[in-house]
Amino acid sequence: MSSEPPAASGTDRSAYLPDFCEPRAVLAVVLVSVLLAIVLALAQHSPRDNFLVALARTSGYLLWTGLLCALVLCKSRPWLARHSLRAASIVALSLVVGTVALVSEATYRLGRAWEGELGVPSGIFPREHWKFLLPNVVISAIVGALALRYFHIAHEWRRSIELEVRARIRALQARIQPHFLFNSMNAIAALTRTDPARAEEAIEDLSDLFRFNLADAHGQITLRQELEVARAYQRIEQLRLGDRLQVNWLIGDMPADALVPSLVMQPLLENAIEHGIESLPGGGTVTVHGRLAGKTVEIGVSNPMPPDRRPASSGHRIALDNIRQRLELAYAGRSSVTVDDSGGHYRVTLKFPLVLGAPGPVRSGDATG
Repeated sequence: MSSEPPAASGTDRSAYLPDFCEPRAVLAVVLVSVLLAIVLALAQHSPRDNFLVALARTSGYLLWTGLLCALVLCKSRPWLARHSLRAASIVALSLVVGTVALVSEATYRLGRAWEGELGVPSGIFPREHWKFLLPNVVISAIVGALALRYFHIAHEWRRSIELEVRARIRALQARIQPHFLFNSMNAIAALTRTDPARAEEAIEDLSDLFRFNLADAHGQITLRQELEVARAYQRIEQLRLGDRLQVNWLIGDMPADALVPSLVMQPLLENAIEHGIESLPGGGTVTVHGRLAGKTVEIGVSNPMPPDRRPASSGHRIALDNIRQRLELAYAGRSSVTVDDSGGHYRVTLKFPLVLGAPGPVRSGDATG
């Protein structure tokens, strides 16, 4: 039984702050600061004031304040993530308020030095100390608390979506039940007396299939493991069909470390054998083809169809819809499942982005029993 996902832990819930070290987050801070400066300058503008001066004063102050707050939260994020949600929120808000207070104090003293020591009058810097410092601190506390609340709600929403997706994947994967169980057990029972060694190998292959079928669904496995599962299924079906079943593995030098959702190839191979090879008196050849097109992995399974082919059964359609949904949940619009039944062959092709794990290529070769 799988353990609770890490997302449910208390330390992970305290790491709800965005990563302000990322360029995208810094750009967001700059844009929000500029837009807020424009709004404030427009709200405070009067015919007697110079709008450009007010805009320069407000935007300069907000930009420095926003960027310094982002820097402080960026550097403190690892420490905040190790503490409870309450402690992390209090410390984060204190850091924001403290940063605003320091920037406000530095701005006031810079203005005094500019006007006093240098003797240059300016309407850009504040003239009254506490009337400038206290409102900034109060506003930063209110805005900071609202921002932290927003970040927390957004984080919880994303976490709930992730848990829902994982639950959907588990539900979909639970529907993948090999239809060949009883046939496999009958074949194994027949082999126990005539060929005990081969029967033992078949039992190991069947155990591997069910181990992957019951594995934790929110994770992914490597292409090497997925091919091992498909080949184990082929060896079991070879016990029933014998020479009627031939499988060609044309996978080129695909990366063995490419990550894929578990059990996406075995159902395709099962459909090809059940709806194609078994319906042909002389059997036939199933071709598993794969290639790497740039940053996209393409894997397909094709099989000959009987002349009096029937429309795909409901079980066949369920398997394809199942795989299509699981790829969509894993890659969100970056995957596809295409079907081509022309030329007397039924071919299903999967396409999804390349995501790498441990190195090592999968070498091409035939895996016929």
